[in-house]
Amino acid sequence: MIVADNLGKAYDGFAAVDGVSFSVEEGEIFGIVGPNGAGKTTTLKMLAGLLEPSSGGAEVAGLDISDPEMRRHIGFLPEETPLYENMTPASYLGFFADLYGVPPSVAAERAEDLLDSLDLEHRDRRLGDMSKGMKQKVAIARSLINDPEVLIYDEPTSGLDPVTTKEVHRFVRDLGDGGRSVVFSAHNLFHVEHLSDRVAVMREGRVAAEDTVEGLRDSFGQTQYRVHVTVELPGAEPGDGDYVLVVEDMEGVEAVRSEAESLGGRVADIRTMEQSLEDIFLSIIER
Repeated sequence: MIVADNLGKAYDGFAAVDGVSFSVEEGEIFGIVGPNGAGKTTTLKMLAGLLEPSSGGAEVAGLDISDPEMRRHIGFLPEETPLYENMTPASYLGFFADLYGVPPSVAAERAEDLLDSLDLEHRDRRLGDMSKGMKQKVAIARSLINDPEVLIYDEPTSGLDPVTTKEVHRFVRDLGDGGRSVVFSAHNLFHVEHLSDRVAVMREGRVAAEDTVEGLRDSFGQTQYRVHVTVELPGAEPGDGDYVLVVEDMEGVEAVRSEAESLGGRVADIRTMEQSLEDIFLSIIER
């Protein structure tokens, strides 16, 4: 549903995006992460048809991103989403539905269904009187009022409280399960790790790594082992009634086992410590 092919964007000789290629399948949630200035937002704006690439190209929903018809097949959510604050959610969504040519009767029912799915309360309020989380839910509903196949979200949960963030993530997961393709950027790597089917790590305008979180962990992560023993060994930390050593591999585990047994003790437990996406991200960026 999304194919980026050597996509690039330069400003006065500076490559903000430099040869980015990836694909997002139907029903897949694809996360893009990277430090500030990595090119995430620029990439998403090109995919949404808001910026013209300097090189390469992309197709979204089977259409070239230069084709105006492509925009009818996407829902785009920028990081900053100013709303018409004198409108109510219903009038706001009805206004955008009209721009897309959605019949009023269809639009009204679709708007109600979307707001129900997003658990939006106080729908009779002016948007200007709503909290940031409520406004973001309306903005997400707006991105879906034209019933698009592809959704492009830039920091969809930025600045939201934990409860609203969880609700938005649940909704985005449901979109993927319903067959829509979702590509989104985020700074909170914990959220990306638990929401994405695949992740691209961008650095200096390029994709430095792309895979599932498990694939990235296998390629760039480092598994450690917490070995719990019944006797105190050099370098061990006190545990819950035992002592704990952290080692890098199974050879280290066996060395601890031998040392514990030589002192009349034993290994009580071994626990695997897998690195988080944040740890992997830092490893990739530092390389």
